[in-house]
Amino acid sequence: MTMEDVLSSEKIRAARRDDAKLRERDLAEKLGVSEAQLVAAHVGQGVTRITADMEALMPAILRLGEVMALTRNASCVIEKVGTYDKFTSGQHASMIVNGEIDMRMFPRHWVHGFAVEKQTDKGLQRSIQIFDAAGDAIHKVHLRPASIVEEWDGVVEALRIADQSDTLSVERRTPTEPPKGDPARADELRAEWDKLTDTHQFLQMTRKLKMNRLGAYHIAGAPYARRLSTDAVEALMYQAAETAVPIMVFVGNPGCIEIHTGPITRVVEMGPWINVLDPGFDLHLRKDHIAEVWAVTKSTRRGPAISVEAFDAEGWVIAQFFGVLKDPDAAAQWAKVVADIELTKGIDA
Repeated sequence: MTMEDVLSSEKIRAARRDDAKLRERDLAEKLGVSEAQLVAAHVGQGVTRITADMEALMPAILRLGEVMALTRNASCVIEKVGTYDKFTSGQHASMIVNGEIDMRMFPRHWVHGFAVEKQTDKGLQRSIQIFDAAGDAIHKVHLRPASIVEEWDGVVEALRIADQSDTLSVERRTPTEPPKGDPARADELRAEWDKLTDTHQFLQMTRKLKMNRLGAYHIAGAPYARRLSTDAVEALMYQAAETAVPIMVFVGNPGCIEIHTGPITRVVEMGPWINVLDPGFDLHLRKDHIAEVWAVTKSTRRGPAISVEAFDAEGWVIAQFFGVLKDPDAAAQWAKVVADIELTKGIDA
Protein backbone atom coordinates (compact mmCIF):
# COMPACT_ATOMS: atom_id res chain seq x y z
CA MET A 1 0.00 0.00 0.00
CA THR A 2 1.42 3.35 -1.02
CA MET A 3 1.35 6.59 1.00
CA GLU A 4 -1.18 7.87 -1.55
CA ASP A 5 -3.56 5.13 -0.43
CA VAL A 6 -3.32 5.97 3.27
CA LEU A 7 -2.70 9.74 3.33
CA SER A 8 -5.99 11.45 4.08
CA SER A 9 -6.76 15.07 3.31
CA GLU A 10 -6.49 15.77 7.04
CA LYS A 11 -2.98 14.28 7.15
CA ILE A 12 -1.97 16.26 4.07
CA ARG A 13 -3.18 19.49 5.71
CA ALA A 14 -1.27 18.62 8.88
CA ALA A 15 1.89 18.02 6.86
CA ARG A 16 1.38 21.39 5.15
CA ARG A 17 1.16 23.10 8.55
CA ASP A 18 4.30 21.33 9.75
CA ASP A 19 6.23 22.25 6.58
CA ALA A 20 4.77 25.68 5.86
CA LYS A 21 7.90 26.97 4.08
CA LEU A 22 8.35 24.06 1.66
CA ARG A 23 7.15 24.64 -1.89
CA GLU A 24 4.01 22.73 -2.87
CA ARG A 25 5.73 20.66 -5.53
CA ASP A 26 8.50 19.62 -3.13
CA LEU A 27 6.11 18.85 -0.26
CA ALA A 28 3.89 16.75 -2.53
CA GLU A 29 6.92 14.74 -3.63
CA LYS A 30 7.97 14.30 0.00
CA LEU A 31 4.49 13.05 0.91
CA GLY A 32 4.18 10.75 -2.08
CA VAL A 33 1.11 12.51 -3.49
CA SER A 34 0.59 14.69 -6.56
CA GLU A 35 0.68 18.46 -6.24
CA ALA A 36 -2.97 18.63 -7.30
CA GLN A 37 -3.92 16.28 -4.44
CA LEU A 38 -2.00 18.49 -2.02
CA VAL A 39 -3.96 21.54 -3.22
CA ALA A 40 -7.27 19.66 -3.27
CA ALA A 41 -6.83 18.68 0.37
CA HIS A 42 -7.33 22.37 1.23
CA VAL A 43 -10.65 22.83 -0.61
CA GLY A 44 -12.88 24.89 1.65
CA GLN A 45 -9.83 26.31 3.43
CA GLY A 46 -8.71 28.94 0.97
CA VAL A 47 -9.04 26.66 -2.06
CA THR A 48 -11.99 26.41 -4.48
CA ARG A 49 -12.29 23.84 -7.23
CA ILE A 50 -12.88 25.55 -10.58
CA THR A 51 -13.26 24.53 -14.21
CA ALA A 52 -10.12 23.85 -16.23
CA ASP A 53 -11.91 24.69 -19.50
CA MET A 54 -9.91 27.36 -21.32
CA GLU A 55 -13.01 28.83 -22.95
CA ALA A 56 -14.22 29.87 -19.51
CA LEU A 57 -10.83 30.42 -17.88
CA MET A 58 -9.18 32.85 -20.28
CA PRO A 59 -11.91 35.55 -20.37
CA ALA A 60 -12.20 35.28 -16.58
CA ILE A 61 -8.43 35.67 -16.04
CA LEU A 62 -8.44 38.66 -18.38
CA ARG A 63 -10.76 40.39 -15.91
CA LEU A 64 -7.95 40.30 -13.34
CA GLY A 65 -5.74 42.63 -15.42
CA GLU A 66 -1.98 42.37 -14.96
CA VAL A 67 -0.95 38.99 -13.57
CA MET A 68 2.04 36.68 -13.62
CA ALA A 69 1.86 33.63 -15.91
CA LEU A 70 3.91 30.65 -14.69
CA THR A 71 4.66 27.46 -16.59
CA ARG A 72 7.11 24.82 -15.47
CA ASN A 73 8.45 21.34 -15.88
CA ALA A 74 10.52 19.37 -13.38
CA SER A 75 13.67 21.35 -14.19
CA CYS A 76 12.69 24.83 -15.35
CA VAL A 77 10.22 27.58 -14.45
CA ILE A 78 9.27 30.54 -16.67
CA GLU A 79 7.34 33.54 -15.34
CA LYS A 80 5.99 36.39 -17.48
CA VAL A 81 4.00 39.43 -16.39
CA GLY A 82 1.12 40.66 -18.55
CA THR A 83 -2.58 40.24 -19.31
CA TYR A 84 -4.46 37.32 -20.86
CA ASP A 85 -5.60 39.33 -23.85
CA LYS A 86 -5.89 37.93 -27.40
CA PHE A 87 -6.80 34.35 -26.59
CA THR A 88 -7.42 32.11 -29.60
CA SER A 89 -9.08 28.76 -28.92
CA GLY A 90 -8.60 25.54 -30.82
CA GLN A 91 -9.76 21.97 -30.42
CA HIS A 92 -6.24 20.57 -30.13
CA ALA A 93 -4.16 23.69 -29.45
CA SER A 94 -5.01 27.17 -28.19
CA MET A 95 -2.83 30.24 -27.80
CA ILE A 96 -2.35 33.66 -26.30
CA VAL A 97 -0.03 36.00 -28.18
CA ASN A 98 -0.06 39.65 -27.15
CA GLY A 99 3.56 40.76 -26.78
CA GLU A 100 3.64 40.15 -23.02
CA ILE A 101 2.09 36.71 -22.59
CA ASP A 102 2.94 34.21 -25.32
CA MET A 103 1.67 30.66 -24.79
CA ARG A 104 0.68 27.53 -26.68
CA MET A 105 -1.83 25.45 -24.73
CA PHE A 106 -3.11 21.91 -25.29
CA PRO A 107 -6.64 21.54 -23.86
CA ARG A 108 -6.69 17.78 -23.32
CA HIS A 109 -4.09 18.16 -20.57
CA TRP A 110 -6.07 20.85 -18.69
CA VAL A 111 -8.01 18.59 -16.31
CA HIS A 112 -8.14 19.96 -12.73
CA GLY A 113 -8.50 23.61 -11.74
CA PHE A 114 -8.25 25.45 -8.43
CA ALA A 115 -8.52 29.02 -7.18
CA VAL A 116 -6.09 29.36 -4.28
CA GLU A 117 -5.81 31.93 -1.51
CA LYS A 118 -2.77 31.47 0.70
CA GLN A 119 -1.58 33.58 3.61
CA THR A 120 2.18 34.21 3.38
CA ASP A 121 4.80 36.52 4.87
CA LYS A 122 4.00 38.88 2.00
CA GLY A 123 0.28 38.88 2.71
CA LEU A 124 -2.60 37.06 1.03
CA GLN A 125 -1.48 35.50 -2.24
CA ARG A 126 -4.10 34.59 -4.87
CA SER A 127 -3.64 32.24 -7.82
CA ILE A 128 -5.40 30.13 -10.44
CA GLN A 129 -3.77 26.70 -10.76
CA ILE A 130 -4.29 24.09 -13.48
CA PHE A 131 -3.16 20.45 -13.34
CA ASP A 132 -3.23 17.47 -15.68
CA ALA A 133 -4.79 14.04 -15.11
CA ALA A 134 -1.72 12.89 -13.17
CA GLY A 135 -1.96 15.90 -10.85
CA ASP A 136 1.12 17.64 -12.26
CA ALA A 137 1.02 21.43 -12.61
CA ILE A 138 0.32 22.62 -16.16
CA HIS A 139 -0.04 26.37 -15.64
CA LYS A 140 -0.49 28.89 -12.81
CA VAL A 141 -1.68 32.49 -12.77
CA HIS A 142 -0.56 34.61 -9.82
CA LEU A 143 -2.13 37.94 -8.94
CA ARG A 144 0.24 40.88 -8.48
CA PRO A 145 -0.04 44.25 -6.72
CA ALA A 146 -1.29 45.78 -9.98
CA SER A 147 -3.97 43.11 -10.51
CA ILE A 148 -7.66 44.05 -10.31
CA VAL A 149 -8.19 42.22 -7.04
CA GLU A 150 -11.78 43.51 -6.82
CA GLU A 151 -12.63 41.07 -9.64
CA TRP A 152 -11.23 38.04 -7.80
CA ASP A 153 -14.37 36.91 -5.95
CA GLY A 154 -16.49 37.27 -9.08
CA VAL A 155 -13.98 35.33 -11.17
CA VAL A 156 -13.82 32.49 -8.65
CA GLU A 157 -17.61 32.31 -8.44
CA ALA A 158 -17.94 32.28 -12.23
CA LEU A 159 -15.44 29.43 -12.54
CA ARG A 160 -16.56 27.42 -9.51
CA ILE A 161 -17.73 23.85 -10.20
CA ALA A 162 -20.26 21.78 -8.27
CA ASP A 163 -17.73 19.23 -7.00
CA GLN A 164 -16.01 20.80 -3.98
CA SER A 165 -14.60 17.61 -2.43
CA ASP A 166 -11.16 17.74 -0.80
CA THR A 167 -9.94 14.48 -2.33
CA LEU A 168 -8.78 13.90 -5.87
CA SER A 169 -8.15 10.80 -7.95
CA VAL A 170 -5.24 11.01 -10.35
CA GLU A 171 -4.00 8.84 -13.20
CA ARG A 172 -0.57 7.35 -13.61
CA ARG A 173 1.89 9.82 -15.11
CA THR A 174 2.82 9.16 -18.75
CA PRO A 175 6.58 8.56 -18.83
CA THR A 176 8.84 10.64 -21.06
CA GLU A 177 9.67 8.89 -24.30
CA PRO A 178 13.43 8.17 -24.46
CA PRO A 179 15.43 9.08 -27.58
CA LYS A 180 13.92 7.19 -30.51
CA GLY A 181 15.60 6.90 -33.88
CA ASP A 182 16.80 4.49 -36.54
CA PRO A 183 20.46 4.90 -37.58
CA ALA A 184 19.66 3.00 -40.78
CA ARG A 185 17.45 5.94 -41.82
CA ALA A 186 20.10 8.62 -41.18
CA ASP A 187 20.43 9.57 -44.86
CA GLU A 188 16.65 9.75 -45.21
CA LEU A 189 16.46 11.93 -42.10
CA ARG A 190 19.05 14.38 -43.44
CA ALA A 191 17.34 14.51 -46.83
CA GLU A 192 13.99 15.32 -45.21
CA TRP A 193 15.68 17.81 -42.89
CA ASP A 194 17.02 19.68 -45.92
CA LYS A 195 13.45 20.15 -47.17
CA LEU A 196 12.22 21.98 -44.05
CA THR A 197 10.80 25.46 -44.61
CA ASP A 198 9.37 26.02 -41.12
CA THR A 199 10.41 24.84 -37.65
CA HIS A 200 6.88 23.55 -37.02
CA GLN A 201 7.45 20.93 -39.73
CA PHE A 202 10.21 19.28 -37.71
CA LEU A 203 8.09 17.13 -35.41
CA GLN A 204 5.87 16.10 -38.32
CA MET A 205 9.04 14.95 -40.06
CA THR A 206 10.29 12.94 -37.09
CA ARG A 207 6.90 11.27 -36.60
CA LYS A 208 6.86 10.30 -40.27
CA LEU A 209 10.28 8.68 -39.81
CA LYS A 210 9.17 7.01 -36.53
CA MET A 211 11.66 9.05 -34.52
CA ASN A 212 11.39 11.77 -31.89
CA ARG A 213 13.21 15.06 -31.40
CA LEU A 214 16.17 13.84 -29.36
CA GLY A 215 16.48 10.62 -31.33
CA ALA A 216 16.76 12.64 -34.55
CA TYR A 217 19.46 14.84 -33.02
CA HIS A 218 21.47 11.76 -32.06
CA ILE A 219 21.36 10.42 -35.60
CA ALA A 220 21.55 13.49 -37.85
CA GLY A 221 24.93 14.79 -36.72
CA ALA A 222 26.57 18.00 -37.93
CA PRO A 223 25.70 20.38 -39.48
CA TYR A 224 22.12 19.62 -38.39
CA ALA A 225 22.68 18.88 -34.68
CA ARG A 226 25.90 19.43 -32.71
CA ARG A 227 26.32 18.18 -29.17
CA LEU A 228 27.49 20.64 -26.51
CA SER A 229 28.69 20.16 -22.94
CA THR A 230 26.08 20.31 -20.20
CA ASP A 231 27.34 23.69 -18.96
CA ALA A 232 26.73 25.27 -22.38
CA VAL A 233 23.31 26.67 -21.37
CA GLU A 234 24.81 28.55 -18.45
CA ALA A 235 27.52 29.99 -20.70
CA LEU A 236 24.90 30.84 -23.33
CA MET A 237 22.76 32.76 -20.85
CA TYR A 238 25.68 34.84 -19.62
CA GLN A 239 26.78 35.61 -23.18
CA ALA A 240 23.24 36.50 -24.26
CA ALA A 241 22.99 38.92 -21.33
CA GLU A 242 26.40 40.41 -22.08
CA THR A 243 25.60 41.01 -25.75
CA ALA A 244 21.93 42.01 -25.11
CA VAL A 245 20.93 39.95 -28.15
CA PRO A 246 17.13 39.43 -28.40
CA ILE A 247 16.32 35.76 -27.93
CA MET A 248 13.33 33.45 -27.61
CA VAL A 249 13.10 31.11 -24.63
CA PHE A 250 10.62 28.21 -24.72
CA VAL A 251 9.73 26.34 -21.51
CA GLY A 252 6.91 23.86 -21.25
CA ASN A 253 5.24 20.65 -20.22
CA PRO A 254 2.78 18.44 -22.12
CA GLY A 255 -0.09 20.92 -21.58
CA CYS A 256 1.49 24.35 -21.99
CA ILE A 257 4.50 26.04 -23.59
CA GLU A 258 5.34 29.57 -22.46
CA ILE A 259 7.66 31.82 -24.45
CA HIS A 260 9.80 34.87 -23.72
CA THR A 261 10.97 37.06 -26.60
CA GLY A 262 13.53 39.80 -26.06
CA PRO A 263 16.92 40.35 -24.47
CA ILE A 264 17.87 39.09 -21.03
CA THR A 265 19.82 41.23 -18.60
CA ARG A 266 20.35 39.87 -15.11
CA VAL A 267 21.65 36.30 -14.86
CA VAL A 268 22.13 35.04 -11.30
CA GLU A 269 23.30 31.68 -9.96
CA MET A 270 21.69 30.35 -6.76
CA GLY A 271 22.88 26.90 -5.77
CA PRO A 272 21.93 24.44 -8.52
CA TRP A 273 19.73 27.07 -10.21
CA ILE A 274 20.72 29.47 -12.99
CA ASN A 275 18.21 32.32 -13.08
CA VAL A 276 17.15 35.28 -15.17
CA LEU A 277 15.69 38.00 -12.93
CA ASP A 278 14.46 40.75 -15.24
CA PRO A 279 11.49 43.13 -15.03
CA GLY A 280 8.45 41.20 -16.25
CA PHE A 281 10.43 37.99 -16.88
CA ASP A 282 11.96 35.39 -14.58
CA LEU A 283 13.54 32.07 -15.53
CA HIS A 284 14.75 29.43 -13.07
CA LEU A 285 16.65 26.43 -14.51
CA ARG A 286 18.20 23.50 -12.63
CA LYS A 287 21.71 23.16 -14.03
CA ASP A 288 22.20 19.79 -12.36
CA HIS A 289 19.20 18.33 -14.22
CA ILE A 290 20.76 18.93 -17.64
CA ALA A 291 21.90 15.64 -19.20
CA GLU A 292 22.31 16.68 -22.85
CA VAL A 293 22.61 19.96 -24.76
CA TRP A 294 22.36 20.32 -28.54
CA ALA A 295 22.90 23.18 -30.94
CA VAL A 296 20.46 22.63 -33.79
CA THR A 297 19.94 24.27 -37.18
CA LYS A 298 16.68 23.97 -39.09
CA SER A 299 16.05 25.70 -42.40
CA THR A 300 13.10 28.09 -42.73
CA ARG A 301 11.86 30.57 -45.33
CA ARG A 302 13.34 33.36 -43.19
CA GLY A 303 16.73 31.70 -42.93
CA PRO A 304 18.30 29.17 -40.57
CA ALA A 305 16.58 28.74 -37.19
CA ILE A 306 19.39 28.06 -34.74
CA SER A 307 18.57 26.75 -31.29
CA VAL A 308 20.32 25.53 -28.17
CA GLU A 309 18.23 22.90 -26.39
CA ALA A 310 18.67 21.28 -22.98
CA PHE A 311 17.33 17.81 -22.12
CA ASP A 312 17.06 15.91 -18.85
CA ALA A 313 18.22 12.34 -18.24
CA GLU A 314 14.85 10.93 -19.38
CA GLY A 315 14.91 12.84 -22.67
CA TRP A 316 12.47 15.64 -21.82
CA VAL A 317 13.32 19.02 -23.31
CA ILE A 318 13.93 21.31 -20.32
CA ALA A 319 14.24 24.55 -22.29
CA GLN A 320 14.94 25.77 -25.81
CA PHE A 321 16.72 28.99 -26.77
CA PHE A 322 16.25 30.47 -30.27
CA GLY A 323 17.15 33.64 -32.11
CA VAL A 324 14.50 36.09 -33.34
CA LEU A 325 14.24 35.31 -37.06
CA LYS A 326 11.90 38.19 -37.91
CA ASP A 327 14.76 40.58 -36.99
CA PRO A 328 17.66 39.76 -39.37
CA ASP A 329 20.21 41.71 -37.31
CA ALA A 330 19.17 39.94 -34.11
CA ALA A 331 19.24 36.56 -35.89
CA ALA A 332 22.78 37.21 -37.15
CA GLN A 333 23.90 38.29 -33.69
CA TRP A 334 22.36 35.17 -32.17
CA ALA A 335 24.10 32.95 -34.74
CA LYS A 336 27.45 34.45 -33.66
CA VAL A 337 26.67 33.86 -29.98
CA VAL A 338 25.85 30.19 -30.64
CA ALA A 339 28.94 29.78 -32.85
CA ASP A 340 31.09 31.16 -30.03
CA ILE A 341 29.49 28.75 -27.55
CA GLU A 342 30.13 25.84 -29.92
CA LEU A 343 33.82 26.75 -30.09
CA THR A 344 34.20 26.53 -26.32
CA LYS A 345 31.50 24.00 -25.37
CA GLY A 346 31.23 21.71 -28.39
CA ILE A 347 31.84 17.99 -27.86
CA ASP A 348 31.71 14.91 -30.03
CA ALA A 349 28.29 13.26 -30.02
